Amino acid sequence: EDMKDIQWFPGHMAKPRRMIAKSLPLVDAVAELLDARLPQSSRNPEFNRLTGKKPRLVILNKADMADPDITGRWMQYYKNQGYAVITADSKNGKGVKQFAPALRELLKDQLQRYADKGMKGRPIRVMILGIPNVGKSSLINRLAGGKRAKAEDRAGVTRTQQWIKTAEGVELLDTPGVLWPKLDDQEVAVRLAMTGAIRDDILDKEALAARL
Repeated sequence: EDMKDIQWFPGHMAKPRRMIAKSLPLVDAVAELLDARLPQSSRNPEFNRLTGKKPRLVILNKADMADPDITGRWMQYYKNQGYAVITADSKNGKGVKQFAPALRELLKDQLQRYADKGMKGRPIRVMILGIPNVGKSSLINRLAGGKRAKAEDRAGVTRTQQWIKTAEGVELLDTPGVLWPKLDDQEVAVRLAMTGAIRDDILDKEALAARL
């Protein structure tokens, strides 16, 4: 199998982009889920363009499998860009309790404006974004206190848009996993393949092992 050009462009990825653009005015903030082992490689470069200046919380998920010192440096990197940042392990729930407090701190000025208008207690509405297999469904299930989002180890399985309420007064807008249409950086493609973000039927894992 020739691995010089790994590309992935399933047809279900154009619709989520339209959904994101249409739904953005409905939310107060965007929560972007990244794989702590490879934060930059697990980012969809279109998210910045799609979400504009909307306040953002970056969640470095699967942090238990990453080097803590390097994760700390990534946290500072994203904080320097003006984002709120937390680490988590959505499968066992570690760090998930930081989610609502981090959002409230990020949005404190906006929440004060709501309170001044007599809207104190209004739910915080957040769009959850992340590429396939980064742990988005597991995070939502933890935040919702139960199995609310369908989680499978299969890229792009979350295909419908749904609002999910949490006990902390936060409403989550789930979106399908979105990956970019063409993986121009082959090293990025290989890293994503190793974490399961690219499906087995797209990439020959034996060829990947041979390359490594």
